[in-house]
Amino acid sequence: MTTLPQIDQDQEVRTSQEEHHEDFRMFGLATFLIADGMTFAGFFAAYLTYKAVNPLLPDAVYELELPLPTLNTILLLVSSATFHKAGTALKIDDSKNCRKWLLITALLGLAFLISQMVEYFTLPFGLTDNLYASTFYALTGFHGLHVTLGALMISIIWWQTRSPGGRVNSHNQFPLEATELYWHFVDGIWVILFIILYLL
Repeated sequence: MTTLPQIDQDQEVRTSQEEHHEDFRMFGLATFLIADGMTFAGFFAAYLTYKAVNPLLPDAVYELELPLPTLNTILLLVSSATFHKAGTALKIDDSKNCRKWLLITALLGLAFLISQMVEYFTLPFGLTDNLYASTFYALTGFHGLHVTLGALMISIIWWQTRSPGGRVNSHNQFPLEATELYWHFVDGIWVILFIILYLL
C-alpha cells in the first residue's frame, strides 16, 4: 500500500517534470539575426551588382575619405571587447565592474554615431544626388539604426545590473548575453560594410 509521503513525492516529481522546459530564447535571437543578416546581404548584393552593371560617370562617384570610417571601425571593435569584459564581470557577480564596462560600451556606440553624423555633414554628395549616394546612405543609415538600438539596449541592461535589486545578475544573464550577441553582430556587419563601401 502506497503511503501518503510517497504519493506527495511522486506528485512533486511529476510537477518538476512538467515545469521543466528547454530555453529557446537564444535560438530565437540567433534566428532573428540570421534573417537580419540576410537583409544586409541583400543591400550588399544590390550595391555590388549596381557598381558592376551600371557604372556612373567619373564625376558621379566620389572617393570617400578613410579617417572617420577607420575611427568608427576601431570604436566598434573596442566596444565588442568592453562588452565581453562586462559579461565576464557579471558571471562572477561583479556588478560594479559590469556596469562600468557597459557604460563604456554604450559611450563608444554613441561616439560611433556622432562620428557617422560628422561624416554625413562633410560628404560631397547628398542623399538624392544619384543611385550611388542613395545606396551609401541606405546602407550606413540602416546600420546606424542598429547601433542606436544596441546602445539603447545596453543602457537598459546597465540600469538593470544595478546592485542591489537589479534584474540582471549572475543568476539571470540572458538579457546581457542576448544584447552582447546582437552587439557583436552589429560590429561584424560594420566590418563588412567598411570593406565594401570604403575599400573596394
